[in-house]
Amino acid sequence: MSTIQIVIERSKDMFSAYAENVAGIYGGGSTVEEAKQSVLDAIKWYTAYNKPENIPAILTTNFDIVYRFDAQSLLSYYKGIFTNGALERITGINQRQLQHYANGLKKPRKTQVKKIETGLHQLASELLTIQL
Repeated sequence: MSTIQIVIERSKDMFSAYAENVAGIYGGGSTVEEAKQSVLDAIKWYTAYNKPENIPAILTTNFDIVYRFDAQSLLSYYKGIFTNGALERITGINQRQLQHYANGLKKPRKTQVKKIETGLHQLASELLTIQL
């Protein structure tokens, strides 16, 4: 199965989204959910209103969609869910530094981005094992 990689970025007044590996797939909205839906609509319209020979092969088969955020967009988007204190606990990055990343004052190095990603994935794995 193929994978379409959607990048979601936060601008000053909206979230934009685009397919990193399929030309012509773009979207946007005032929330991440709107941007995701906009991309799904773009894929639907792309396949509905183009001739078959103009549709990228990846869109003619079964595919998964993977969403990728830059660090600033992710931290900004999940600000209401994760406090900087909680993120510090799961990533090992101090709160002030996380705040700088979320506000775009500083851009994290690749090792810091990996710490954030690893911490969130570990938390998700733990949460998936919980039963109530």
